[in-house]
This record gives sequence, structure tokens and C-alpha cells, in this order.
Amino acid sequence: MKPDIHPDYREVIFKDISTDFSFKTRSTIQTKDNIEWEDGKEYPLVKLEISSDSHPFFTGKQKLVDTAGRVDKFYSRYGNRGKKE
Repeated sequence: MKPDIHPDYREVIFKDISTDFSFKTRSTIQTKDNIEWEDGKEYPLVKLEISSDSHPFFTGKQKLVDTAGRVDKFYSRYGNRGKKE
């Protein structure tokens, strides 16, 4: 590998701000904040709005979407304007 062309690959803390769920992983993302982790060391902090701890798919609180109902609603609102007979 060429020297001085690769970003700094280091351990980073990702924190879901809605549930206070945090996890440590490695990343090249640049951050301005730092946080002290469970091991007593300080790591760069990335704040997330949604993670696996708060995402509806992973929490089981997923809202089912009725796609057939959406199509019928579209046709009732706009009809078949573009349809040529």
C-alpha cells in the first residue's frame, strides 16, 4: 500500500441518541466528539438517529404497508388518465 493516502482506520463508538444504545467498532469516519468507553479509554463518538436498537424492523414494531390499498387509492384519486383505449 502507498503511504499517506489512506484514511485513519481506528476504533469508534456509535451511539443511538434515541435509545442510548452504544457499540464500538472500527471506522474511518471523522468526528468532533469524544466519549469515555467502558474500558476507561476515550474514543471518537458518532451520534446516530437510528440503529438496530431503535429501527422498527429489528424491534418488531414494524408497520405493515398495504400496497394493494395504495394502488386502489391512487386509481380512485387520479383514475386512468394515461390509459389509451
